[in-house]
Amino acid sequence: MPPQNPSSRQRLVDAALTLFAAQGVTDTTTKQIAELAGVNEVTLFRQFGNKHGLLLAVIEEAAVFTHLGQTLVTQASQTSSIYQVLKDYATACLQALEGVPEVVRSVVGEAGQYPADNRVALGQGFTQANRYVAEYFATVIRQGQLRSHLPAEKLASLLNGMLLGYAVIEFTSEFHELWQDRDDFLENLVTLFLHGAIAQDINPSTGVPSGSVTGSAIVAMPKSPPKTVADLPANLVHEILQRARKTSPQTYALVYLLFAAGLSAADVVGLERSQTISTPEQQVLQITQGTARQVPVNQWIMGKRYGSYTSNPLTQWLKKRKDNQTALFLDEQGNAIALSTLQQQWQQLTEGLTTPEGQPPALEQAQQTWCVEMLMKGIGLEDLSILSGWTEAQLQPYARRAREKVAIEQAIRLDQKSPSP
Repeated sequence: MPPQNPSSRQRLVDAALTLFAAQGVTDTTTKQIAELAGVNEVTLFRQFGNKHGLLLAVIEEAAVFTHLGQTLVTQASQTSSIYQVLKDYATACLQALEGVPEVVRSVVGEAGQYPADNRVALGQGFTQANRYVAEYFATVIRQGQLRSHLPAEKLASLLNGMLLGYAVIEFTSEFHELWQDRDDFLENLVTLFLHGAIAQDINPSTGVPSGSVTGSAIVAMPKSPPKTVADLPANLVHEILQRARKTSPQTYALVYLLFAAGLSAADVVGLERSQTISTPEQQVLQITQGTARQVPVNQWIMGKRYGSYTSNPLTQWLKKRKDNQTALFLDEQGNAIALSTLQQQWQQLTEGLTTPEGQPPALEQAQQTWCVEMLMKGIGLEDLSILSGWTEAQLQPYARRAREKVAIEQAIRLDQKSPSP
């Protein structure tokens, strides 16, 4: 069966895109489009009304960025290297834009002349493409491959905004010194995006934290503390620790650090063995993710002592290690533990337990519990800010919660005293 010729409408759309890309929208006439499409100019007016109506069809039917976004979502389940996925997506976007530089110039320089329908179509096109990129970020966040203090939609908007900004500058100016070439821009864009918005110490070849051999974790910058504090009661903390002790030496050491040093999940998965310092007088962790700082490991947790500075769940785990891996905590394959694995272990460990609010204990609540306990023991906000990496303003809800608990304890003690005769 012989191939069917494209319809006159499709020929007009294809011809318009070709001419818009070659000479811009303003310099392209309806007569030129009709001649290239091999149709009568009247046909163009009958089907699209005018040149801007044809431009609207070109925008709606090209949908190049939507297709790129769909490809990005597909890749979420095919690779663990977020670095490479983002770089491939950014490269494809810029290559698509570089194929139609005159269209980009027209959109930038002539947008004020377009009817409202065209501007709406452009906005909808950008929004649709952004949804797919946001879906990708949401997918890898759910899979535990990254943690970000920004919503997936904001991450997608930032990335696409940077890419469009590159195209505008590149196609509308000459002899700038903002970057050497496209590859230079891409390398710096993806690296800056990962380090600034999501991660710390990314290995470009794998997209995983430096020091890891394999895995899919990206260590996030420390999240700001939640404004609503939901610390855990002492009996629940000790129950979680006891369950961890019965699970394995590594799990016990890991949970111990969550409650004894107030580490976030990102801090834990990024720890290396060399970052632990133990003496008879103190045990300290050197945190390098996010805000570099030293954090002491407490002997006492919620009124109960868990060993000494030189003999506790962490030191016992280190003594059992026979491997040469630098990471402090490992997965079943002997590689640095991933955020997703840590989250899964926590869920298994706390199965069947509920907080006073009637919810399963969340991993983040261990750090909140440590902060409140430190404040109740008398540490000042300035000192806690140094240890946690959070500002004093961010710690104000924790100070309020600590005062509430102290007030409750004081009221109970007063009630237990014998009344005066």
